[in-house]
Formats: sequence, structure tokens, C-alpha cells
Amino acid sequence: MMTDADDAPWLTVVGWGESGMAGLTPASREALEAAEVVFGARRHLRLLPSLSAEVREWPVPFADGIPELLAERGRRTVMLASGDPFWFGAGATLARHLAPDEWRSLPSPSTFSLAASRLGWSLEGVSCHGLHARPLTRLRPHLHRGRRLLVLLRDGAAVMALAEWLGRVGFGASRLHVLEALGGNKERERVRMLRADADLPDDIAHPVAVGLEVDGDGPALPLTPGRPDAWFSHDGQITKQAVRAATLAALAPAPGERLWDIGTGSGSVAIEWLLAHPDNRALGIERDAERAERARCNARELGVDWLEVIEGDAAALLAESLASGKELREAPSPDAVFIGGGLCEALLETLWARLPAGARLVANAVTLESEALLAHWQCRAGGELVRLELSSAAALGTRRGWKAAYPIVQWRVVK
Repeated sequence: MMTDADDAPWLTVVGWGESGMAGLTPASREALEAAEVVFGARRHLRLLPSLSAEVREWPVPFADGIPELLAERGRRTVMLASGDPFWFGAGATLARHLAPDEWRSLPSPSTFSLAASRLGWSLEGVSCHGLHARPLTRLRPHLHRGRRLLVLLRDGAAVMALAEWLGRVGFGASRLHVLEALGGNKERERVRMLRADADLPDDIAHPVAVGLEVDGDGPALPLTPGRPDAWFSHDGQITKQAVRAATLAALAPAPGERLWDIGTGSGSVAIEWLLAHPDNRALGIERDAERAERARCNARELGVDWLEVIEGDAAALLAESLASGKELREAPSPDAVFIGGGLCEALLETLWARLPAGARLVANAVTLESEALLAHWQCRAGGELVRLELSSAAALGTRRGWKAAYPIVQWRVVK
């Protein structure tokens, strides 16, 4: 047992690789030799030499092992984690359950570092992605010809799935460098460039990283808000491209902010909000179950699968939240709100009472009734009332003329 005189943290998180003990620093070796308990995944423990410590296999799913680890407080404990524990590793998850003086981390080179070294790629010039438990579609915003990505995957089946998905989205000419068991005696790199539309080997060893050189005729996802409507599956209920661009400009997403998208429809506004920055969050509210599911699918396909969509009437849900004094479905208060559907007096009354000071509200209206409602609220609460009128060239007999779309009245206000 540790003594009161021992000032060292009880837990040491040791970066572990395929080279086993040979790849450890002296400090990491000392921590293992002094340990009373050692935790690690099965693939880590197979490389562990005989120790005096009690050795325990970390369970699956990962969260199940945390209570077992915390129960060892007061004993010298080592947790083996892949490479650098705080670079797509277990370190941050563990640290959330511990006080700062309870642990220390002794990292080894990350798989990303090893992969970049093997390929001769500048690490700061590539995108790094850990997709063990995340969908492959997270890569979609990063796909454009000439881009390099390093991707950590679960196993060989995930490599095959990546190649198939790249083909589906138009990047089947991409080159995949499959890197296996980096840093160990069983390390292997498939020296030939593997095209995504070619047969891949079925004996890929874990852990596996893929160096991806993007190529093909697939479209790159535009960077500016107001992406073409064709990027979104919809049934006609979508904030059209030009209006969406103006709406996103009015909402003014900043890093780390949260949006409520009321009447989310296809989810286009919420998705563009999330594409603005990876730390952004969004909650969509939609009465129609089919549209709600379509919004979720659009979010997944465009690489922002963390969009949360709840089904129900927004006015009723907000009234319930206000009466109970609880957050809306446990969602924190928003920094901005967009009303694209379901606009009515009851919704505005409840929402205005619910919004925190400083929150931005943008509402779009098409009908005369909803236009009058926004005009009334602009007189009551201030803000800016804008009319958006768009026309596009269309056939007019043998010539062309301007065909006007329904005008949009937009209310923009800060509470």
C-alpha cells in the first residue's frame, strides 16, 4: 500500500505500444516495476512481461472499467493506454473522474506520429482522425483532391468499409496506405498504393492506421454557408440556399456555441451551423417524424452526426420546460435560436420567456399572418426586420424573364 509519505500520484497512465517494454522511457519502466496493479486491454497485456503486480484486463465497453480502476485508490496503479493517452486516447476520459493530484501521464509516440514518420508526411500538414467508435462519414468535410489524412480504425473490416465508402462518395481513386502494428516486431506497411476501388487484403492486423491520399471526382463540401440545396435530402421543406446564407449570417455562429433549430425540416440550417466549427452544437426540433429522421441522416452524411433532433411541438415542449424549471430535454440554453417552421404567438411568448439574456433569435416568415406576427414582435422587443426578395431568370415564351420567389420576412433580435 502507498504510505502518507509517498507524494507520487496513485495512478500512472503509461503510453504503451507494439514494442512493449523496449519502447518505454525509464520513468515508464519504473512505474510498471513499482506497480501493485496493472490495467490494460488484452492486446496490451499480451506484450507485458512477467511482473510482480496484479494484472487485470480492461473490460469492454471502456466505461465499465472505470469503477474498477477508481476502487484501487491508495495502491500504486498503472493503466496502459495506446501511444499518447491524450491524443485520441483514454487519458481525457480517465482524467474527468480524477483530481489533478491523483494521476500522471507518461506518453509514448502516438500512432499518428509513427504513421507520419513511416510515410514521410509532415504531421502538421495532415488531418488526424480517430474513428474506432465514430462513423466514417466524419471524414466527409475533409475530402478534397490532394488532401492527406491519417485515420485510426478498429480493424481490417473497417479498412474495407472505408474503401467502399470512398468509392460511393466519388473518391474511389484515393490511395490507401495500410499501416499495421506500428512500432512492433509485427509492423507491416502495404508498400504498394491501394486504390479504394481495388481488392484489399483480408489479413489486416490490429492496430491499424490508414494514410489516405484523397483523389477522385467527388465534390468537395463548400466552405461557405449557403451550401447548394442538392447537398441535403429534403421533401421541399428546406430553407433555400440564398435565404439560408442570409440566415446563417444573421445567426452568426461562433466557436463553441449552441443553436436551437425550431422546425428543422431537412436540418440544413443546423447542419451548416455545425459545419462552421467542430465545437458547435445544435438541437433540432421537428414535429414530423419522417423529417426528423431525414435531418439526422443528412447530418450523418455530411459529417456532423452529433446533431440532436427531438420530435414534438416546439411550443408545447418549451411550455413544459418553462413550467418545470428544467432544461429542454436536458439541452443547455442556446446561444442562438432559428425559427424556420411552426411560428406562432404561443411559440414566441414561451421562447422569449425561456431565452437567456444575450441570446440571438432569427425567425423567417412567408405568409402574411406570420409576417404580421413578426412585425408586432419587432415593435415589442426591438431588433431588425428585413425583407428578402429573390428572383431568378426563367423562360418567358421564346425569351427570358425574372421569376420571383415568395418574399421572406426575417426578424433578427438579441434578447
